[in-house]
Amino acid sequence: MAQTSAGRLFSSTGALVLGTALMLSPALLESASAQLLGYASNAPMAFPSDNLMVAPAQPADDGDDAVVMPERLKRAIVAFDTHEAPGTIVIDTGNTYLYYVLGQGRAVRYGVGVGREGFTWSGVQNITRKAEWPDWTPPSEMIARQPYLPRFVAGGPGNPLGARAMYLGSSIYRIHGTNDPSTIGKFVSSGCIRLTNEDVADLFSRVTIGTKVVVLPKNAPHMATRSPATRTTISVRPAAAQRPVATTAVPGRQAMNLSTSSLY
Repeated sequence: MAQTSAGRLFSSTGALVLGTALMLSPALLESASAQLLGYASNAPMAFPSDNLMVAPAQPADDGDDAVVMPERLKRAIVAFDTHEAPGTIVIDTGNTYLYYVLGQGRAVRYGVGVGREGFTWSGVQNITRKAEWPDWTPPSEMIARQPYLPRFVAGGPGNPLGARAMYLGSSIYRIHGTNDPSTIGKFVSSGCIRLTNEDVADLFSRVTIGTKVVVLPKNAPHMATRSPATRTTISVRPAAAQRPVATTAVPGRQAMNLSTSSLY
């Protein structure tokens, strides 16, 4: 009789301890339930994250401090011989540079990302609109190519247009920032010209509505110029004496793509 009572006491005590442990540990309860139901539980972090709209690690103050930019792509004042008037933007597609003409043989040079293979273009446009932290609505043609795209993205650090956008005429193209500064210096977009958020904010402060934008073809001839500060010879393409002939965009090709490589 004593042994039977002791067994019952041990059984009751064990059940009480087990019940208390389950109440105090939801993870243990989940694991136990999963074993009873015949499946393995999944912790929230086990699911793949959606990289579609990842913002930069340090988006504050329009900067891109998280990415170390190659020296050649850093903003600099360089010697630049051109027939274009001060205040003109000249985009050197082949070398992934944008020049803002200062006059007297100088220009501010920015590293840019340009259109990928088959999406580059050339011609003359004017800035017809400026926007800070612009919203983005993918056009229907782009959605047809990339149906997984969101239909609307509000302005902010996660927006693929970045901190600023300058719209070129009535075309589908823009000069804009980016939430992926690692794409600067590459042929990555669907025809738009992208700068780091810091650089696009600087350019944005210099230009006005009506600013002339000359986009040189990818195979424009080379010339050598120098950085006034370092006197280092730099291979660039200046604006041609005559304006390039504007080209017509291929139907269905749009001006934007998100920052992740899977969208290029």
